[in-house]
Formats: sequence, C-alpha cells, structure tokens
Amino acid sequence: MAARDDIIITSTHRGLRYVDGVLEKVLEPGRYPAPKPPGRFFRRPLVHIVRVDVREQELTIKGQEILTADKVALRVNILTHFKVVDPAAALERVADYSDRVYSDVQLAARRSLASMTLEAILTNRNQLSEDILRDVQGAATGYGVQILRADVKDIVFPGNLQDVMNRVLAAERLAQAQLVEARTKAEKDELEARAQAEAERIAAQARAEASELAARAEANAVRIRADAEVDALERRAAAAAAYAEHPALLRLRELEVMTALGANAQARIYVGFDKHSDD
Repeated sequence: MAARDDIIITSTHRGLRYVDGVLEKVLEPGRYPAPKPPGRFFRRPLVHIVRVDVREQELTIKGQEILTADKVALRVNILTHFKVVDPAAALERVADYSDRVYSDVQLAARRSLASMTLEAILTNRNQLSEDILRDVQGAATGYGVQILRADVKDIVFPGNLQDVMNRVLAAERLAQAQLVEARTKAEKDELEARAQAEAERIAAQARAEASELAARAEANAVRIRADAEVDALERRAAAAAAYAEHPALLRLRELEVMTALGANAQARIYVGFDKHSDD
C-alpha cells in the first residue's frame, strides 16, 4: 500500500523537484515518496515539488489596436494554442510563461501588421497568421514552450472604414454571383451546342448509312435484273439452237401456241395460204 502522503504526478503534468531551492530534476508521471519533514535534532534538506501542466492550452489576445503599413488602425483578436515541452525552462527562464506567450504573440502581430497594407491583410489573412506563428515560435522555444497555432480570429475596422468595406464586400458578392450566373449560362450554351452538334453528326451519319444501304440495294437489284436477263437470253439461245437442230420441235411449239389460242374465244387467228399460178 502506498503511503497516504505519497506524491502522484499524472500523465498530464510533470513535476519539478527542488531541494533547498535548487532544481534537482524533472519528475515524469508516476508515484514518488513524500519528502521527509525536517528532523528535530539534525537538519534535513527542504524538498519542494512544483507541478507543471504539459497539456495544450489556449490563449486569446483580444482587442489589439495596430496600425497597418498604410496607416489604417485595426483591432485584431488572435487565438493562440501552445503547450509546455520543457517544464524546467518554462519555470526557470521566465516569471510566467503564459504572460510571456501573450506578450510575444502581441508583439509579433504588431510587427507583421505594420509591414502589411490593408489590402494585403484582407486578401491574405492566412499569411498574417503564418507570419505571426513563424515570428513567435523561435522566441517561445527559448523558454520551453511550443506555439502550435496563432490564428487571427477577428479583424475590426474603424466605423467609416467598416461601412466602406461592407459596400465593397456586397459589390464583390454581387460580382461573384453574376460571374457564377454567366459561367452557368455559358456552360449551358456550350452543352446545348455540343448536343446539337452531336445530334447533327448522328443524323448525317444516319443519312450517309441510309444512302449507302440504298445504293447497295439498287446495285444488288441491277445485278439481279442483269443476271435474269442473261439467264433469259441463255435460255432463248438454247431454245433457238434446239429448234435449229430439230425443226420438229419448232413445229410442236407452234401447235402448242395454236392450241392455247384456240381455247381463247377472243383470239383471232389469221392463216395465210400461198398462191400458185399456172400462168
């Protein structure tokens, strides 16, 4: 069992052990025996332990009135996040590291804003935050503190300038809205033009394919007719050759035709007879 008066250093803190007012060591998280009280008949060292919070902390620098490079007075609020990384340096090198962070960030903001015009500040607030952070980080390292963020939270303008800025912002919003509308219309027109062009291309392609199919069909029909005519001529030639070789076939064909005509009541048959003169 641990003694009731043992010293516990949690993981959120570190302990600085002082012996007779002299820093002896930094205590990591854990349990440590409590210092023994001074002896009645002999002198014991006086031990004192100071806890230091090593968690991330937040500090707000409010209402700092600063002149820009073009002599415009602004008020800025800066939100700073930091943590102690060297507890011994944080307690030994400065009287109060939180106050020191406050003053260092304040001075860094003044230096940065004094080097920038109002227009530059308005158009690039992130650059202002980066400049302040970069400026203060080196100084804070010297007393055991790490600056994690130094963001410009708010910028307050003088009353008359605020009205001007509001009008400028309103004009910018209107211009942006008009630009978006113009871009939307242009994109819509472009899409419609592309769709129309694609439709015309597809229609032209369809017409070309239809013409090609029609031409192929016509060529095929011509070929079929030609083949049929050639076939008919060949059959006629074969019949003529057969009739020439066998006259009886021709006579038989004539009789077939006469028979067919005789069956038709409307048909008229004219038969000519050769005249023989005895003169």
